[in-house]
Amino acid sequence: MAGNNKYFMMGNAALARGAYEAGVVFAAAYPGTPSTQIFENAAKYPEIYSEWATNEAVAAELAIGAQMAGVRALCSMKHFGFNVAADPIFPCVYNGVLAGLVFVVADDPGQATSSTEPDARRWGPQMRIPILEPADSQECKDFTKAAYEISERFDTPILIRLTARISHGTGIVTFAERQAVPIKPYTRNLSKNVGMSSLGKFKHARLEARVKDLAQFSDETDLNRIEWGEREIGVISNGISYQYVKEIFGDGASYLKIGFSYPLPEKKIREFAAGVRKLYIVEELDPYMEEYVKQLGIPCVGKEIIPAVNELSIDVIKEAFGVTGEKRRRLDIKAPERTPNFCAGCTHRGVYTAMKKHLKKVIACGDIGCYNLAVLPPYSVHETMQDMGGSIPTAISFWKVFQLAGRPEKPFAFIGDSTFFHSGMTGLADAVYRKANIVVFILDNRSTAMTGHQDHPGSGRMMDKTPTEPIEIDDIARGMGIKEDQIRYVDPYDLADLDNAIQEGIAADKLYFIVARRPCPLLPETRKARAGISCVVSADKCTNCKACVRQTGCPALSIAEGKAVIEREDCNGCGICAQICRFQAIETVGGLR
Repeated sequence: MAGNNKYFMMGNAALARGAYEAGVVFAAAYPGTPSTQIFENAAKYPEIYSEWATNEAVAAELAIGAQMAGVRALCSMKHFGFNVAADPIFPCVYNGVLAGLVFVVADDPGQATSSTEPDARRWGPQMRIPILEPADSQECKDFTKAAYEISERFDTPILIRLTARISHGTGIVTFAERQAVPIKPYTRNLSKNVGMSSLGKFKHARLEARVKDLAQFSDETDLNRIEWGEREIGVISNGISYQYVKEIFGDGASYLKIGFSYPLPEKKIREFAAGVRKLYIVEELDPYMEEYVKQLGIPCVGKEIIPAVNELSIDVIKEAFGVTGEKRRRLDIKAPERTPNFCAGCTHRGVYTAMKKHLKKVIACGDIGCYNLAVLPPYSVHETMQDMGGSIPTAISFWKVFQLAGRPEKPFAFIGDSTFFHSGMTGLADAVYRKANIVVFILDNRSTAMTGHQDHPGSGRMMDKTPTEPIEIDDIARGMGIKEDQIRYVDPYDLADLDNAIQEGIAADKLYFIVARRPCPLLPETRKARAGISCVVSADKCTNCKACVRQTGCPALSIAEGKAVIEREDCNGCGICAQICRFQAIETVGGLR
């Protein structure tokens, strides 16, 4: 805290505060780094009804429905999720809004938690959706409040684009009171709320007229501002890149700070370019602003010197501009390298330890979740991974092509519970429909573990932890027509039973459905239930064969003075290492529960 109404806040938390102050009543999201904390913080305000959605498209549809019904709504996701949500958002932009509607997308330059680094600004001209880009925590709050005013003024949803450094960076934020926004009365309006091809041309023409009005607003609003300093160098920048160039050049350059990036402000850009000797565009990822400036016929320098991949930094920009001087101080210490791995006691470890013995007979198709670490040593099981829910369709394709090619490998699709609810059900329906002879392996740890244990339809509780009826994935399989003799349950801590289930799946002549179910060991209730349980090594029996370390990769295991050692503070007694040890040198103490 920094004063009576000033707080140090992460950008994501500040954005949620902005939604609260703007009078938002309804929020929906699907977790994904770097966006997750937006929704988690919005849910802390009792005035905002908040629930995790099954996927991003459902979250968008919920928020769209809420504004149709008359309340301001918020929907947040990471950049991948916006691809999923685009289907309902496109027609929403055509239709317009009743109450204010804001979508937030968090990009991940540098791919810290993502397999690609697309630039969400491209959605602006594609969808004709206005984009706001805050550059610090205070702007995250202020821009969010402004977004709702713009949304209702121009009858359009708004997109706020963040990047990881803005989402997770911390700054001082000044609070204000919550705005009382009355619920707008719902009235039947088919031309606005129903998407029909017969209305499309009218809505498209209206949309293009709106873009012209928004372009004028972009030139007038202080969200885009010129900051005159020395005029030898002029820099057009946005978001965290603006913070970097300001720190490097200070008053030695002039700046056009872009906070409203679609439509871009043509008049301000021309005014600014005319007032500086040489114009530069500094932006992360795509040359989005640079392309627009060059289309205006204005000479500028951008990606000729600024990298188009990875996130920017002060040092990267200094090097691009040839700025000499001392770089930021760095400690001359190299952190030890460690392969990313499952947590101690992870329920996935047993599955992939058992799976390793059968790799010559299977093709393992992975999916999005903690379990995708199985692509790495010591498991090296997964051979594919595309997108959420992609494992099952990929396995279907391998089955069909391997039939044509005469190859004997059996396709396995590995998918977690949250991912299955997100987008795996449609793939399973397709597998049943096609009578695909594949194995669908469900890794059910009762939460969205990878992004911080968010709840989902199978967890049995709502976001506020009130209980609800869990949807069991095997019941969904039965509802799709999978017979009882095709469904197999297995304890992911039981290597022998896992091995039997895998062999049964390989031998099956029709779709086989394996459910490995145990709650994530990091869930509070699991930690409490297994408190005091751990594995211990009998030093006199240990032969230092290192099989337990090599085969499991468990971070609780190490070798010291020629013997295996288990850190009891980390171990939860899953017993995988004990089952691997051929010399019975490891046992579980405390009793399994």
